[in-house]
Amino acid sequence: MLWLAVVAAGQAAWTIEDRARASFVETLYRQEAVSLVRLARLFTDDRTGAEDIVQEAFIRLYYASDRIEDAGKSAAYLRSIVLNLARDQNRRGLLSLRHQDSMVDRRTPELPEDQLVRDESQTAVIDALNELSPRQRHCLVLRFYMDLSEKEIAATLSISPNSVKTHCQRGMAVLSGLLESAE
Repeated sequence: MLWLAVVAAGQAAWTIEDRARASFVETLYRQEAVSLVRLARLFTDDRTGAEDIVQEAFIRLYYASDRIEDAGKSAAYLRSIVLNLARDQNRRGLLSLRHQDSMVDRRTPELPEDQLVRDESQTAVIDALNELSPRQRHCLVLRFYMDLSEKEIAATLSISPNSVKTHCQRGMAVLSGLLESAE
């Protein structure tokens, strides 16, 4: 992906601090990139857009890494960036959709692995998730899709663990009602 190319291209002129930062971000990239693309994919309509969001998240992490006091919270910081970028892209997408010809589908064609993910029951769940408030949706996706603990979700969303519990409970109640009515 692009991040590794950026790291390799500029290494000759880097200081020791630059190399340490790049090494830190590269390690995190190898650990988290695939799951972050899957996370972004849930909030965007095309895989390429999800990959772009993750690339931007790592670039932002690189430039902010000197301000991160606890390296253990970097994954939560990245998830937070990905969620915010996906939300921003969706806002921009809604504006651009108003100006597009409604008969033309401009999304990137789905890859075979994307088609496997989209069976009927999963499509119903994703549609129901889109009906939830953003906070409830984020909490449920991070909890059940990313399998994060309440503490990790709280760190990602910058809310208390009790708020995570509340949003998950309320979101599950609404989600089950939506899925029952869809049947």
